Amino acid sequence: MKFTKTLIAASFALTSTHSFAAAFQLAEQNASGLGRAYAGEASSADDASVVARNPALMTLFTDKQFSIAASSVMPDVSLKGTGTNNGMDASVLNDSSIAPSAIIPAAYFTMPLNERVALGFGAFSNFGLATKFDSDYAAGQIAGETEIVTININTSVAYKATEQLSVALGLNYIYADAKIIRKFGATNTGIPASADAVNLQGDDTGYGFNVGLMYQLDDNSRFGFHYRSETDITFTGDYSNQLPTAVTPLGLNGMAVLPGLVNLSLPAIAEVSGSHQLNEAIGVHYSALWTGWSSFKTLESEITLPSGAKAIAFSKDESFSNAMRYSIGADYQYSPKLLLRTGIAFDESPVSQEHLSISIPDTDRFWLSFGGNYAITEHSNFDLGLSIIRGKTQRFSEEDNIGNEWSFQSKGHALLFAAQYNYKF
Repeated sequence: MKFTKTLIAASFALTSTHSFAAAFQLAEQNASGLGRAYAGEASSADDASVVARNPALMTLFTDKQFSIAASSVMPDVSLKGTGTNNGMDASVLNDSSIAPSAIIPAAYFTMPLNERVALGFGAFSNFGLATKFDSDYAAGQIAGETEIVTININTSVAYKATEQLSVALGLNYIYADAKIIRKFGATNTGIPASADAVNLQGDDTGYGFNVGLMYQLDDNSRFGFHYRSETDITFTGDYSNQLPTAVTPLGLNGMAVLPGLVNLSLPAIAEVSGSHQLNEAIGVHYSALWTGWSSFKTLESEITLPSGAKAIAFSKDESFSNAMRYSIGADYQYSPKLLLRTGIAFDESPVSQEHLSISIPDTDRFWLSFGGNYAITEHSNFDLGLSIIRGKTQRFSEEDNIGNEWSFQSKGHALLFAAQYNYKF
């Protein structure tokens, strides 16, 4: 299948492939927020990255602002087999690393048009995922390779309605790329475990909107609200498998390449934040972020048969629930040039115990974050952020398409590091 991508889309597709917020959501839109565990993102006007989390804050800037950031996600997601129903030793399910490391880039630009109106542009990602198992993994039909990449190109305009209230509206162009590969796995049929049972790759584009509000209570207290709409994506591409005709779904020739698609709803996101400057040195920030994961019910691929009829090639019940993320953080002006940050967060999983999966591993997560900003010159500064993420140990079972039941114990932790350069002129 051929993809047509802009240079920026290609660069994101190569790097923005792993999530370590809930499910396949990405929080890593900047380094300045990472140092506070992303507390106060809808109310703290640090730099041009407000385009991603609340563009209403652009009305607080009197200069043009440019920010470029890169976040490194270093996950440690491991599986230990705890049981099977087919006589295989559970240890065949052990895997010490199913999620690759990734770099997530972002770039932003904001400019005031006059005293009341500001314009902003951003390129970032809100969702992404990558899990990859060895091609001969025993439970190949529930493992294989799963990858979701999204790039959000956002244009926003903000209006200062009063001295206290600002509003913003944004339009989002979203490019999305998906890959679902499932292997046949270990069986006594003589078919290689590494044979593709499902191989579907596709891409699509979609549109969404976002709105923001900012209310300045007084010189030291500010509140913010930001909403990003749900976006429906239909990944269209090619479907194939490597199975003998006798066992391939619907009796197809195993080498046939057919049109296929996967429907996916990228959920809506809403955030409420507060920021308070307690004195000249200390500020506190907090956020509650809601994600409408209930829109993600199934991961399903549909193919078009040579006859023109439609058929389901792969289906996985996900049944996600809406989820919350809570964070609180602080910053301390250590010196005229150095601002220090810290924060904690709790990230709620949208996945119920009965729907836990090794293809989209998830758990409740706790964040501990540190960071800082250093002023290089009057017009430029640099941010660093570091988060240690600890997930709960989970125990669950999954059944594949031929009746094998595989039982696991999973652990998911991560280290996030981000750097960002900001320039105003």
